[in-house]
Amino acid sequence: MPLTSDRPHLKDQPSKTQALASALPYLRRYARAATGSQSMGDNLVRMTLNAALEDADLLERISENRVGLYHAFTGVWTSVDPDVGRDGAGPEDSSPSQLGRVSTLRRQALLLSQLEDFSIPETAQILSVSDEEAEELVKEALADITRDNVADVLIIEDEPLISTHLADIVASAGHRIVASATTAQQARDAYALHRPTLVLSDIQLADGSSGIDAIEDILKIGPVPVIFITAFPEKLLTGEGLEPTLLISKPFREETVLTTISQALFFGSNLNA
Repeated sequence: MPLTSDRPHLKDQPSKTQALASALPYLRRYARAATGSQSMGDNLVRMTLNAALEDADLLERISENRVGLYHAFTGVWTSVDPDVGRDGAGPEDSSPSQLGRVSTLRRQALLLSQLEDFSIPETAQILSVSDEEAEELVKEALADITRDNVADVLIIEDEPLISTHLADIVASAGHRIVASATTAQQARDAYALHRPTLVLSDIQLADGSSGIDAIEDILKIGPVPVIFITAFPEKLLTGEGLEPTLLISKPFREETVLTTISQALFFGSNLNA
């Protein structure tokens, strides 16, 4: 998703386009997590960038900081789907995940604060609500996702302490750990044997094998929502090859993991589309 252009206002502001480019991987992560679709999320980010390429003032605002960029993205998304800005029940009510019964606005507030690490005032600014409203949106969404349906979880992680920590978080939310794997081959075998309904996967595994390769093979066996966990999320959002829809950065917080799990259960295997 390059920022090259023949527009004069871009040629005069290389520092701004550079700052914007560095923030894009994280916006793409949020867009995919919020919409539950790689293609939809990327298209909305592309629409946001195209608008900035045509508008020097907008480019200025979104280049100043991440808040401006995410606020502009939210405006584009709302213009495409007016229901996004509403704090009421939507078509996701039929989802088996409790998060499906959380309004789109509350889901956005939750993802912004828990996945993207924005403060409550920043979240409020992005969503164009008051600080008090933003705080209430996050509290309500966190309360709701603690009642998710139970998932069978495969953890692919070669660091014992991290694997144990993830297992504790998953179990504390009432989900079942059906298997753990430290290599790509173990992951493939575990999935074929247990057929989990959710996979949490690291990228670099014990024997030098790749979690991405393991997931590619797993998805050939059957559809399953996947959450990637890595210390370098920007390296997975390059626009090339298999890219995750849901991506957690290391080190992670318990609330971030729980929020992302609920988002995964809400969208299910459609996450990979």
